[in-house]
This record gives sequence, C-alpha cells and structure tokens, in this order.
Amino acid sequence: MFIFANLIMAIAKILSIILTLYMWVIIIRAVLSWVNPDPFNPIVRILYQITEPVLWRIRRIIPLTFGGIDFSPIILVLGIIFLQQFLVNSLVELALHLK
Repeated sequence: MFIFANLIMAIAKILSIILTLYMWVIIIRAVLSWVNPDPFNPIVRILYQITEPVLWRIRRIIPLTFGGIDFSPIILVLGIIFLQQFLVNSLVELALHLK
C-alpha cells in the first residue's frame, strides 16, 4: 500500500508545483498589463495564450471590471490558492494515512 501512498504524494507535489507556476504566470501577466507591453513579443504572446482561456471563462461567469481594472486575475489566484490548500493538502493527508 505504501507504493500507492507514494504515488499520491508525488501527484500532490507535482500538482502543487504546477499550480504555483501558473499562479506566477498570472501575476506576471497582470503586472505586464500595467505597462502595456508589445503584443508581438513572443513572451507576451505565450503568457496571453496560457492565461486567456481561463481568464476569459472567469470574466464570462463573473464580469468584474471597475474603472478599467480587471479583477479576474485576482479571482483566479484565489482559486489556485484554494486548490493548493484544499486539494493538494487533502492528497498529502490521504497519502500519509495510507502509509
């Protein structure tokens, strides 16, 4: 049973890393939106391609823009934090319980 527990622990750690990286991508995109970057820059295009599908869905469900400020990145970061605290910690606890 310890092999299954180790597998769940590895999945939890990988998921935590992916969520943390995606959170930083969202933060970088939000900061870049303040300085009006060149839309033809490859890095900017990749950031927008990675984040826009998720942010678009959030904007469609909860249209939160006040005074030109888009709050969808904040909602997404809060969602990522929730997933890290709930899902990842639940997987870790399950793995520890199985050992």
